[in-house]
Amino acid sequence: MKLSVVMPVYNEQATLRTVVESVLAVPLEIELICVDDGSRDQSREILTELQSQHPQLKSYFQPKNMGKGAALRRGIEQSTGDYVVIQDADLEYDPAEYPLLLGPLIQGKADVVYGSRFLGGGPHRVLYFWHSVGNSILTLLSNALTNMNLSDMETCYKVFRREIIQSIPIEENRSEERRVGKECRSR
Repeated sequence: MKLSVVMPVYNEQATLRTVVESVLAVPLEIELICVDDGSRDQSREILTELQSQHPQLKSYFQPKNMGKGAALRRGIEQSTGDYVVIQDADLEYDPAEYPLLLGPLIQGKADVVYGSRFLGGGPHRVLYFWHSVGNSILTLLSNALTNMNLSDMETCYKVFRREIIQSIPIEENRSEERRVGKECRSR
């Protein structure tokens, strides 16, 4: 079983080395696909250096800043693993939780797994009150429109069977997700 980790990168020189090392430390067969989206800091140089040190790291460089959606689309297209996880480069969540997220996929109980900051008893970052209220309203609306029962629509972690995510056309170049600070965790 191989996991493709798609990591969009934009001006992440402060955290890039640490997050790459954290991803590659997970005891799974990992293909790490980093897509630099026109960074203006040293992220590109760091990726080039890290790629020379780690054969499981593949770096792609957008010609200019095209948006998170465009970076995700490119990374997903390049994925060859059985499963694909989206990992932000800014250390918002912990790659050590990949096995937990993959469980339902490996057991054949799901095609897609969304993490949640509101379920489970594990440690997680404290969420700001109004961010939680806004997320609750958005999640309720999303659930009503899709007839699903998500607990955290704005979750950071998403894991897919590769064929599922590669069959979904990502049309938006910019990330229209609301970023609510550094409180994303997989629970």
